[in-house]
Amino acid sequence: MGDMVLLERRKRRHIEVCLDGDVGYHGVTTGLERYRLPYNALTQTRLDDVGLGTEFLGVRLRAPVLVGAMTGGAELSGLINRNLAIAAQQLGIGMMLGSQRVMFNNALGEAAAASFTVRDVAPDVLLVGNIGLAQLTSEAVPDIAAALDRVGANALAVHTNPLQEAMQANGDTDCAGSLERLHEVVPMLDYPVLLKEVGHGIGRSAVAELLRLTGESPVAAIDVAGAGGTSWSRVEQFVHYGELRYPDLADWGIPTAQALLEVRAALPRIPLVASGGIRTGSDAAKALALGADVVAVARPLLSAAIESAAAVVEWLQRFIDELRVCLHGCGATDLLALRGLGAVPVG
Repeated sequence: MGDMVLLERRKRRHIEVCLDGDVGYHGVTTGLERYRLPYNALTQTRLDDVGLGTEFLGVRLRAPVLVGAMTGGAELSGLINRNLAIAAQQLGIGMMLGSQRVMFNNALGEAAAASFTVRDVAPDVLLVGNIGLAQLTSEAVPDIAAALDRVGANALAVHTNPLQEAMQANGDTDCAGSLERLHEVVPMLDYPVLLKEVGHGIGRSAVAELLRLTGESPVAAIDVAGAGGTSWSRVEQFVHYGELRYPDLADWGIPTAQALLEVRAALPRIPLVASGGIRTGSDAAKALALGADVVAVARPLLSAAIESAAAVVEWLQRFIDELRVCLHGCGATDLLALRGLGAVPVG
């Protein structure tokens, strides 16, 4: 019971800081403002006919949008996840769960699992489970598979977040051997695996490491999760120290647009998620034009998810409507056409 109380407090503190704290980047932007969509005054499209549908990790989506990974493991987390899932089901988009590491704790497992249980309200959504790279070991494969099966996940996101962990109290700071374990364990899982950061970016150097052992990516997709949105180094400093002790570390990362371009150049065929500061449908359109297959949004949905599923739907519907208008204004009938048009660097 003591562990559950501590977990509840930590999860609530994360949520409180993200809701009320100054947790965005200060000296770094997404870089998306450096690009413009090519406007076409003689577009031959019909707005209502613009197609946003796509397939990602084997599941059809009505729009190229994922609810980003946020929380789990506590009572408030359960409310948030269910409202997010109801909205995802209604809109036909995907959803990533927060870290399921707490489900490995025998004392907390079943109670924690309840906060991730959303299949009853979202039977058709692409549901992506979540575990840290530090927990990805061959010994943990049965626990990982059980956690994914328990929530009915379609895929697994493995998050790598060395900077966040370094700022966290008792964080996982031993990254030695993680690359070898990634290559070893991914083939042992009966799920497609997506590698993701949490908001400090996957770029050229990380891809070089990913390919170093075999020359091929062991994962099915990558979420670049770039800098410019929420700084989890900043969040963890507030949670751990009660203050911003290392300001420079709070603004360290690869901007989302740069991360996206670097990973796409190195891996031209792998499916990519663009996240990290994606706040509008125009942001999404730029990211898709630059090479993303889908985008993910997290913190802007947090307050809405505490309020109601309807509030989440309202926020996301505006986002998707703006994305559709962007394609229409570019003269793109669908996402493939938008990708073909690309985005124009400013200046």
